[in-house]
Amino acid sequence: MFNLNKTIPTPKLWSKKKSQQRRSPFFFLSLFLLSLLFLFFLTFTSIPKSRFSSSSSKITALSLQSPHCEIRISGEKFFWYAPHSGFSNQLSEFKNALLMAGILNRTLIIPPILSHHAIALGSCPKFRVQSPKEIRVSVWDHVIELITSGRYVSMADIIDISSVLSSSHVRAIDFRVFVSSWCGLDLDLACCKESNTQPTYLVDSLKQCGSLLSGVDGNIDRCLFAVDDDCRTTVWTYGNDEADGALDSFQPDEQLKKKKKISYVRRCRGVYKTLGPGSKADSATVLAFGTLFTAPYKGSELYIDIQKAPRDSKIQSLIKKIEFLPFVPEIISAGKQFAVQTVKAPFLCAQLRLLDGQFKNHWEATFSGLKQKLDSLSQTGSRPIHVFVMTDLPQGNWTGNYLGDLAKDSTNFKLYFMNEEDSLVTETAKKLALARHGLRFGSSLGGIESTDTVAKLQKHCAPHILPDILLFIEETICSCGSLGFFGTAGSAIADNIEIMRKFGSCSNQREDHKMM
Repeated sequence: MFNLNKTIPTPKLWSKKKSQQRRSPFFFLSLFLLSLLFLFFLTFTSIPKSRFSSSSSKITALSLQSPHCEIRISGEKFFWYAPHSGFSNQLSEFKNALLMAGILNRTLIIPPILSHHAIALGSCPKFRVQSPKEIRVSVWDHVIELITSGRYVSMADIIDISSVLSSSHVRAIDFRVFVSSWCGLDLDLACCKESNTQPTYLVDSLKQCGSLLSGVDGNIDRCLFAVDDDCRTTVWTYGNDEADGALDSFQPDEQLKKKKKISYVRRCRGVYKTLGPGSKADSATVLAFGTLFTAPYKGSELYIDIQKAPRDSKIQSLIKKIEFLPFVPEIISAGKQFAVQTVKAPFLCAQLRLLDGQFKNHWEATFSGLKQKLDSLSQTGSRPIHVFVMTDLPQGNWTGNYLGDLAKDSTNFKLYFMNEEDSLVTETAKKLALARHGLRFGSSLGGIESTDTVAKLQKHCAPHILPDILLFIEETICSCGSLGFFGTAGSAIADNIEIMRKFGSCSNQREDHKMM
């Protein structure tokens, strides 16, 4: 019998129910697959980063999370720049960096001494230079190569800046100490002699960190401000707000504009007003410049025009201090030792730059000037005249020119010169490698675990190759020449020696000569 109270499904409902029953296995299968996918996602995200490529994890941390951007050393803000060309130009830029860091109240990141002409700027007068971003990247890559090859020599290993820092005009930190903290890497591993101790990710991570610090991808709020104004558009000034924004007296002429199809306009800009308190740049932990090279040109300065600061006694004092920065004591001592123990008499220094750049085309003028100087001494002094020769022309190439003539005339002239292989040079280089003056800057800054970093760097990052210090000892010897100095016109080396002589770098030595 049928139960008349039982509800008989309509054909439509019955069809739907049968359909649900048919699809239910797929439904559960879908749930199962979704569950597996969810479990896989949880497992993937919980895998330690060390299981993946170390390089990838480091680069991600640098480029995306940028934890190093948050590093503040007791509220410190830093000043980084990209030097170029030979040592004399690098020293000039270093002085400008001390000045700019002092004006902006930032801690200067002390760079290494770059290989001679490893980095070229170009020509500011011709408005043909590398951009600040390009030169920052090039310098960073070269510096990392110096570290990994064991050829790193800090500017503070050679130049004594203790008087500038002790007067509280400027604060400074060694580049290696800063980068170890900024990049979050054990930089000491990069300069170990044993290549198998270097993690494979390290160099790639350093390059990525350098890319960020160089501003390749632009500025980062409160972290990095990269200055991209260079000598084609800007002359930095200080203490003259009235001139801010004014046209500089040196501009590209119409012929150059048409020939090179350029439209640059050079304007004066106040560095403190543009990059100091209240500016967007001031909030950044790191302020990154390109080159800081400047020179007088056609009544103006190529990039930085800050010779005095009458309204700011602190900066005015700093300007005076950085005019002359002496070599470290080891180098000065070596130069004096050569003058006293080798020359043993009053002498003339002849600095002859003959092979590099424009100088190779001016031998006649250079030799003519030296001859006039020696002729003058011959008329008033005793013979032979002692001459210390500082030149880039190898002694084997002296034959047939004025230097060869002087060398043969032993009756009237006695020549002295120095080689890289001389024991005085090598022994002084060993002393400098052990002294490691540059790593003294950074460990005293509060709020950063830099003491351990410095200790590691001192242990592992001594130069594998003795530093090339011949130039510095030769300059010191030239500063001791009590019969005078003849320098090659237009040479930055000659300019530096003139400054050393002006400030009596070898004044004690001159007293020794008087007693002889």
